Amino acid sequence: MFMNFLRNNVYAAGALTLLRIYLGWSWMTAGWGKVTGDFSAAGYLNGVVANETVMNTYPTYHAFIETFALPNAGVFSFMVAWGELLVGIGLILGVLTTAAAFFGIMMNFAFMFAGTVSTNPWMILLTIFILAAGYNAGKFGGDRYVLPYINTVVFKGKFVKATA
Repeated sequence: MFMNFLRNNVYAAGALTLLRIYLGWSWMTAGWGKVTGDFSAAGYLNGVVANETVMNTYPTYHAFIETFALPNAGVFSFMVAWGELLVGIGLILGVLTTAAAFFGIMMNFAFMFAGTVSTNPWMILLTIFILAAGYNAGKFGGDRYVLPYINTVVFKGKFVKATA
């Protein structure tokens, strides 16, 4: 019953729009500061490698950070900064909303695995509602126009919504 409400109700779509804009603003402002500033993830990645709790709790993630992410800190700095900005823009505009929410929640989990708590659990909880709502989360946004276009042009109409 609750899933039906989230996925189909117009009032839920309105509430999800407000939620989406709030999360999007959080992501966009964080990303904008990194894109326009002199952001480097190297210090953060070194902190993750030095964190014994991360090392003991998530040894595979720790190994990934130490052997892959840290040597490629420049690439990761670029990906984090632009990823945050694009997730924020996608959520604010409601364009590819579920994709933006998915990549946002993936970044939140990556930050939490690295030992950072901050607002990440709160953002994950709110993002779950957007992901569960699917199309309805972007109903009052660009998804209303973008998704049918993608379905028609890219997928040649293979994903047409079934009608009763």
